[in-house]
Amino acid sequence: MEVTVTFRNMEPIESLHSYADDKISKLKKYMDKPIEAHIVLSVEKFRHQAAVTLSMDGTVIKAMEETENMYSAIDKVIDKIETQVKKQLSKKFRARRVSPPHNSGMYDIEEDISDTSDELEIEIEKLDAKPMSMEEAAMQLTLSPKQKFLVFRNSLTNEINVIYKRSSSKLGLIEPIV
Repeated sequence: MEVTVTFRNMEPIESLHSYADDKISKLKKYMDKPIEAHIVLSVEKFRHQAAVTLSMDGTVIKAMEETENMYSAIDKVIDKIETQVKKQLSKKFRARRVSPPHNSGMYDIEEDISDTSDELEIEIEKLDAKPMSMEEAAMQLTLSPKQKFLVFRNSLTNEINVIYKRSSSKLGLIEPIV
């Protein structure tokens, strides 16, 4: 990570320089590619401003914060930048995630039972298994009083799971064995 700190309308203070450098370097944990950070610290009368421009993967993220204390301005601007970095990375992650084709790997029971006994009547319902976490699925199931089960695609494993209400007012989860 390449970090440059610029001081405007104030004398360069080594403690502020190292403080800003330490704070911005904590963002390395979110990125695996080299990034450039430019921090501008300025003082106008009693206002202390910290502005950060972060360049990563062709994306530029900017934030500015103004307080009465330079250290708190640095803390607040780094928090803003961290929030924006997380948001940017989640956008890239969602864009990279490829949804499988509709009904891929689904077993078509209608074909197999057509040549067996006519006494067997099965109603087929096609579902679109939406990707969600187990917590989201549990919340959705508990909020719906009439629903007994929910079929969803686990966002962590990308496998089809079924969460259901048990008679003991607890929830059960069915996961495939891979």
